[in-house]
Amino acid sequence: APPTRPACTPAQVSAPHFRETPLTEVALSGGTFHGRFTGEERMDRAAEELAAGDRSLVYTYYSELDGAGHKYGTGSDTWRGQLMQVDRLVQRLAGQLPPRTALYVTADHGMVDVPEDPESRVDYDEDWELGAGVALLGGEGRARHVYAHPGAASDVLAVWREVLGDRFWVASREEALAAGWFGPPELCEERVRARIGDVVAAPQGLSAIVASETEPRETALVGMHGSLTAAEQYVPLIEIRT
Repeated sequence: APPTRPACTPAQVSAPHFRETPLTEVALSGGTFHGRFTGEERMDRAAEELAAGDRSLVYTYYSELDGAGHKYGTGSDTWRGQLMQVDRLVQRLAGQLPPRTALYVTADHGMVDVPEDPESRVDYDEDWELGAGVALLGGEGRARHVYAHPGAASDVLAVWREVLGDRFWVASREEALAAGWFGPPELCEERVRARIGDVVAAPQGLSAIVASETEPRETALVGMHGSLTAAEQYVPLIEIRT
């Protein structure tokens, strides 16, 4: 019989406030959580976890780059400074990797800066046409899910297409599924389909659908993501092996 391989030991190292967030519980449950405040502390702890077992899987997250992009934009000196910090942290971790280790550096999305002008930021709370027949506005500025009142979905779709024009991709739930917006249609479970908006809208350029009254915090963001553009969907993947 082939020799039995030791079990893999999973762990994650992130800022302490991520310990009990819903996203952590859904996507990263099952491993040991280690909360560390600074990026340097996270890299050092990740290296310790990698060296602790013969087979280890460690996830570490540096959220400050994303936060700077949202608040100040990807064209800001603050964001560029955080990007340089990411480079330093990767070097720090790479220098501590034990033998026979692979390090993968990537991101979960890209980001674009949305201009402050009314043409770029369509305000749902101030546009009565967009609100007609809508029971709930979901999603985020660059990936809106629109839930219509019963029987109003087709009218809402027509109005959103007319108002937004060619600045946005606007599709019904069925059209978005068929186009592969949510992955291969045959793999999209019914419980997931039911959560998709009756209408889905995503900008083609540097625009967003904001809601200044009901979502003031999100409306104030400079950097946003969620649409289908290359800048948001294509992210780097760097591999370092020892």
